[in-house]
Amino acid sequence: MNANEITFDKLPEAVAFLTKELLSLRELIEKQQTVAPKRQVPIGIDDASRIIGKAKPTVYTLVRKRVLPCYKNGKKLYFYEDELITWINSGKKKTIQELKSDVEIEMNNSYRKRSRIKIPG
Repeated sequence: MNANEITFDKLPEAVAFLTKELLSLRELIEKQQTVAPKRQVPIGIDDASRIIGKAKPTVYTLVRKRVLPCYKNGKKLYFYEDELITWINSGKKKTIQELKSDVEIEMNNSYRKRSRIKIPG
């Protein structure tokens, strides 16, 4: 329905259309809220090593070096899947194009800083 086509005679039809759209938006929002982070249940070292694709001794080493996010209760280590996935994503290596772009931005910023410097004469 187009906003320019709304007349007094078409007002009930427009209200029905808006109500229908509002209900579909509400359903979408409720679906978004039900997809909560998977942080409900902590997982053990076996599952953590499977998720990050490392052997258990490597996981213990990463925990000891405080590189891998974990929790400890007694002698057991616990992990949350969402934190492990975030840790994996944080290690993304930049592509050559991204590196070139970063260098160009940095060069432009340093050029602007140098052009603002006034040399006393």
